[in-house]
Amino acid sequence: MHKIVVKIFGWCYPIFKKCDFGETLSAYLSLAVNILVLGILSYIIYLVFRFFLVRIMVAVARRTKTKFDDLLVSNKTAKYIAHLIPLLFIYKSVPIILKNFVYWETVFGKLVAIYIVILTIWIIKTVLQALRDHLKTNVSYSDKPIDSYIQVIMIVLWVFAFIFIVSKVFDISTVKMMGTFGAVSAIVLLIFRDIILGFVASVQVSLNDMVRIGDWITFDKFGADGDVIEINLATVKVRNFDNTTTTIPTYSMISDSFRNWRGMLNSDGRRIKRHVLIKVNSIRFLNENEMHELKKIQLVHSYIDHRQSEINKYNETHQVDKSLLINGRNMTNFGLFRKYITQYLSQYPGLNREMILLCRQLQPTPHGIPLEIYTFSNDKKFENYEYIMSDIFDHIFASISYFDLEIYEMPSSKSIYSE
Repeated sequence: MHKIVVKIFGWCYPIFKKCDFGETLSAYLSLAVNILVLGILSYIIYLVFRFFLVRIMVAVARRTKTKFDDLLVSNKTAKYIAHLIPLLFIYKSVPIILKNFVYWETVFGKLVAIYIVILTIWIIKTVLQALRDHLKTNVSYSDKPIDSYIQVIMIVLWVFAFIFIVSKVFDISTVKMMGTFGAVSAIVLLIFRDIILGFVASVQVSLNDMVRIGDWITFDKFGADGDVIEINLATVKVRNFDNTTTTIPTYSMISDSFRNWRGMLNSDGRRIKRHVLIKVNSIRFLNENEMHELKKIQLVHSYIDHRQSEINKYNETHQVDKSLLINGRNMTNFGLFRKYITQYLSQYPGLNREMILLCRQLQPTPHGIPLEIYTFSNDKKFENYEYIMSDIFDHIFASISYFDLEIYEMPSSKSIYSE
């Protein structure tokens, strides 16, 4: 290639010299002609390679099944490569064109070399972007923080490019430049602190499988409650359920506490854990007439018969004086209501009966005794889950009066004045 370049740009100077223009004028005239020829040839080379490279890449992309080459086309990789080829031609031509201008040969040679390095990094970036987009279409990699890996690779490439450019500009050997760079590493660490922390965090998040793209997370510190849509070196983006976007520093994912709902979504059911407060003074023993009336409730009819026969047998065996209900064993309206709710939940179609199902009494509070429902819905979708839970508690609120129980409510001004 060197001989071809010499033939292209070496003919001007001898011709002008033969025409008695003098050495200086001949040098400047040949320089002007060669710059014009270099510009024309470089542009022609660019157009030719751009035409063929783009056409070839588009043709290959259309004929192959893989989407990677299509993404190379959409990221304009061929066009950037077409820019690089004439630059290489210019880099080889500069020493010949400017052989009589040593200073400018050094300056322009360095500028072209720097531009080639930057353009090469840019071409690599387009290839990595195409690779990122391709991997994101793959189910196996759709939940991985690919952006973080790409950013780390680009940072490393830019660091090496920076070292090369500085060593080229100041004519310093690359080895010495690496030593100098190590000496100022403390300053670099200070400047790029967030990036380094983000890199460490993204690696830990990936290795420990803490967060994936598509996970539903709740991060109270940043007000995030929604799906993860992007994980990169510096930030994690969350699309909240109100369609707002929250940006969380990646390092916060390992330094602070957050909740990841992936385990719930992958399980067989979504937990329902909610309670109602029952007034203590509404809880009492049931007499014979009340139990006879409550037998009309189908879900507890057989339970009342079975339980009452056990209680009567016990009281008769121990000769309990039943003139007072407190004596011996008795059924309470609260206990019977808990049994009723348990039976109701066991027959409810929206619950997973293979998982825990409880209707339990919690520690009494100043506001009453909590009656808690602890079970799991089959449907984990947000709106369906909320409907199932609301439907269950609608029934609880409506049925509690049949057992002569009361739900605790804070007194309002209207109730106070009415009394």
